[in-house]
Amino acid sequence: MRPRAFDRSKSLEALKTESFDLVVVGAGITGAGVVLDAASRGMRAALIECDDFASGTSSKSSKLAHGGLRYLQQGEIGLVYEALHERRRLLTNAPHLVRILPFLIPMFGKGGAIPARISRVLGAAMWAYDLTGGWRIGKFHERLDHDETLSYMPTLPTERLVSGYLYYDATVDDARLVLALLRTAALDYGAVVANRLPAVGLTKSSAGRINGVNVRDPYSGDEFTIRTRAVVNAAGVWSDDVRQLDEGVHPDSIRPAKGVHIAVPWDKVRNQIAAVLPVPKDRRSVFVLPHGRITYIGTTDTDYDGPLDDPQCTPEDIQYLLNAINNSCVNELTPADVIGSWAGLRPLVKSASSGRTADLSRGHKVSRSVSGLVTITGGKLTTYRHMAADTVDEVVKSVFAADTGFAGYGKSVTAKLPIRGKEGYDSLMGALNAFPEVDPKLVKHLGSRYGGEARAVMALIQKDPSLAEPLVNGLPYVAAEAVYATRYEMANTVDDVLARRTRARIYGRDDSAMAAPRVGELMASVNGWDSSQVADSVGEYEAAVTREREFSELPITLAEELLSIPS
Repeated sequence: MRPRAFDRSKSLEALKTESFDLVVVGAGITGAGVVLDAASRGMRAALIECDDFASGTSSKSSKLAHGGLRYLQQGEIGLVYEALHERRRLLTNAPHLVRILPFLIPMFGKGGAIPARISRVLGAAMWAYDLTGGWRIGKFHERLDHDETLSYMPTLPTERLVSGYLYYDATVDDARLVLALLRTAALDYGAVVANRLPAVGLTKSSAGRINGVNVRDPYSGDEFTIRTRAVVNAAGVWSDDVRQLDEGVHPDSIRPAKGVHIAVPWDKVRNQIAAVLPVPKDRRSVFVLPHGRITYIGTTDTDYDGPLDDPQCTPEDIQYLLNAINNSCVNELTPADVIGSWAGLRPLVKSASSGRTADLSRGHKVSRSVSGLVTITGGKLTTYRHMAADTVDEVVKSVFAADTGFAGYGKSVTAKLPIRGKEGYDSLMGALNAFPEVDPKLVKHLGSRYGGEARAVMALIQKDPSLAEPLVNGLPYVAAEAVYATRYEMANTVDDVLARRTRARIYGRDDSAMAAPRVGELMASVNGWDSSQVADSVGEYEAAVTREREFSELPITLAEELLSIPS
């Protein structure tokens, strides 16, 4: 199976020479959803991103498709219902990337008893979660006794543990989902997408309506204008920067909230399923999520006023999460156990309230300027499809309706639209006879990342069995994935491969830096890089990892040495 081209140079040529109905600025989950929604309605749609696809918030989430139990407690029942509805659609449309995950809520108390109020509140929340979404996936919560709870996470402090709850949500690889949406839009519906192409200005007609986006290619230095009838600003925490291109002044509508996660060896925590653990002396909880031989813990939720392009984990962030896990785990974890970490910024919409970011709504907002710029802000990963449909509806209603040549577009069709990789996913194991050089265990790994398109990665290995060798020691990725990412997924740098096409940087920080030279060589074999280009990309990656580790005041920690296989 040879995928059709997903090629940046061809995208640039189309952007220079063609006219579009809609250009989307920003390639996070929301922008990817918008361009797919528009293209699948029949629009000539394009998307540009100043960095890499999903390089911001959308690769640095908790990797969950969920409703959010705490939003029920905040009274946002409508948001939870919407999110759980969208969770069901994701499970159907992208089964290779989204899967059901059981969650444990251990209940702690004194003298073998739980405070009656807490028991009533949590019990009511469990039933409400079932009613708003559990029935959609045929999974309902259960009450567990002490021993049943302990069997799911044997490192819980047994003397404080009383009982627990079991409920169900879903996990998703956020960056891979973004990429799959973009590939679906481009390969199946003719959208044109390009990364590393920043917008530097907007052009307007004599009537003051936006009719173009000025961009600059950092590789060639070329500047040109993409002609378009409409523009959607889906830049997340950078959305005010895009609005400034339109309005001439910088608005102040976004309140960035930093969320930090850490990755530790699974054997230290031994959670058989995901868990929700209380944070001592705080009104919050953290997720503790198993990922093969790794467990990751998050998230924080704090105001952020630093550089938007490179948020970092502080030592205080790391310690906050270590305190949270150590409060509910008999094996004490230290900074020496942190093999990976990541910090993302939530693009929360400012409100009149000056309370905690954790208490701000995760609802979304669609707005339109006088010149026609449509901006989508807020929201959460799980509801991206609904957000995208609302955004394109606004474009059709308020921008295209003013166009005398408007021919009309129908409603969103993405509710039941298969995402790239769904086709052929169920029959992947049956294809092994065609790929005798590929180990069945590796096929399972590839299927969970590429779905039916894993056949293209398997074909690379069949042609060159050395590409089945590990890409990063201690992690499951193989060399063929770096080649595939460079050839078919618009990966331009070593960081693109290690941070987002694979997730090596967040699950094995220092191991990934050691693998960077090999990744550079593999990319060079596709791109034709010379030795200086390889050295530049490798050097940038190694410097970024060093900066990340030193900012967090973490020691060099190798996943290869710390990870043991779960029993």
